[in-house]
Amino acid sequence: MAYKWTTDLETGNPTIDRQHKELIDAINRLLDACAQGKGRTEIASTLQFLDNYIVRHFGDEEALQSRYSYPDIVNHKRYHETFKKTVKEIVGEFQAGGATIVLVGKVNSAIASWLINHIKKEDAKVAAHIKQRGR
Repeated sequence: MAYKWTTDLETGNPTIDRQHKELIDAINRLLDACAQGKGRTEIASTLQFLDNYIVRHFGDEEALQSRYSYPDIVNHKRYHETFKKTVKEIVGEFQAGGATIVLVGKVNSAIASWLINHIKKEDAKVAAHIKQRGR
């Protein structure tokens, strides 16, 4: 199942939206590779992308929240920290045991699903706050 960019994922911030699109593209490349029986080779580059992505993207999001005095920044940052821990655990699993079908499934469920949900719920709240503040 490929993930599609839809309007309910838009935050209205061009930088954040572009980064979210990059993420969805990376997850879809992994899913396509899995469908072709090549998921084990694609997972290494997907995990490397995610490791870099979360540092840059979450930093950008948190800076934006700080700039606009987002009232729930502490909880939002906590969500990010929990997710970073999940990614680190999956990267550790990959480094210890290589690319397994179970690990590819975890990337899809624990990472892709979490991020789509986070964008739709939490990032949408941030976008609404920024819009209300008049950008």
